[in-house]
Amino acid sequence: MNIEKSWSSSSVVVVGLALIGLLTLVGYPIHFEDSNYWEYHGVFFLISVTLFPRLTLLFSSVPFGGFGWWLGFFFAPRILVAVLATIHFWKNNPVLVVISWVVALSGETNEKRVITKKYTRRETVVIDDDVIEADYEIKS
Repeated sequence: MNIEKSWSSSSVVVVGLALIGLLTLVGYPIHFEDSNYWEYHGVFFLISVTLFPRLTLLFSSVPFGGFGWWLGFFFAPRILVAVLATIHFWKNNPVLVVISWVVALSGETNEKRVITKKYTRRETVVIDDDVIEADYEIKS
């Protein structure tokens, strides 16, 4: 029995991004700031960054730039918001940071689940009374 491990292109990309992130953190360590959220932003910003993270990040006074920032902006904006909140506001507003992580993780997974449901279709065919055959295909 010959078992051969092959790397897919997605796993190579993930490993590459992890290495880039590790090298970035080693070269530029994260320094947590001693900022208070309520000195810089208000309730309106909190609601808008929760509902529309990309627009709020793009058109607000949130610092931006760098390869990791743009990756987060395009692929996981809620997680980017949670990371930025952790870096800037962890010392003075830990409750808001924990809430941002809960929203980020639940929002990203729910968004991906909705997209997956919308673009995949499940067809069920009953062949016999005891046998059910299901087929999945991508909607066009």
